[in-house]
Amino acid sequence: MLQVKDLHVAYGQSEALHGISFEGNKNETIAIMGRNGMGKTTLFKSLMGVLPTKSGEITVAGSNVTRDESFQRVKKGIAYVPQGRMIFPTLTVEENIQTGLENAKHKRIPDEIYSLFPVLFEMKHRKGGNLSGGQQQQLAIARALVTNPKVLLLDEPTEGIQPSIIKDIAKALNEIRKLREITIVVSEQVLSFAMDVADRLFVIEGGRLVHETTRADTDAERIKAYLSV
Repeated sequence: MLQVKDLHVAYGQSEALHGISFEGNKNETIAIMGRNGMGKTTLFKSLMGVLPTKSGEITVAGSNVTRDESFQRVKKGIAYVPQGRMIFPTLTVEENIQTGLENAKHKRIPDEIYSLFPVLFEMKHRKGGNLSGGQQQQLAIARALVTNPKVLLLDEPTEGIQPSIIKDIAKALNEIRKLREITIVVSEQVLSFAMDVADRLFVIEGGRLVHETTRADTDAERIKAYLSV
């Protein structure tokens, strides 16, 4: 569903990603673990087309998107929930979700979105800026989902969110994957969350993938060593 081959990304003369390669299958969740500044957000921005690719290739469901603009990648099936969520604070919950339906034939929000995130149904007429951090994160995921993605990218979804809501988000992501059979890629520093959602875990360090493991074979201490400063 998602294939990344030998991806190099640079900020001007300074190369930030040095030949990243991985693939995500249908109905699979991948976690990209790493400390701040190791390349997680750069990777996600390049997958979304926010940062240009120096070399390498990104394909989604067999379609090469490496040179596509962000909006073209959305049409081809990538959805992105950026770090910090980026919801529209002055729009209601309902209006925020509807912004994801811009290219859809039907402007009605599917019932399954509200069944995944019941709190959004209760608050659909409330302004996005009045929601808690965890509720805003659920809103950002809901908005991404209505674009009907094949690949869902979530950059640091647990950042600044209370533990009980983190559990809710993990449960919703597992449900989404089963319902939609999509590929989910999360960047994460919280190992317990990654273990709740991911089939495979990668560690990124200095713009390179330095470790890969399945959830069943995960050596938690080894990953924690990578994550500790």
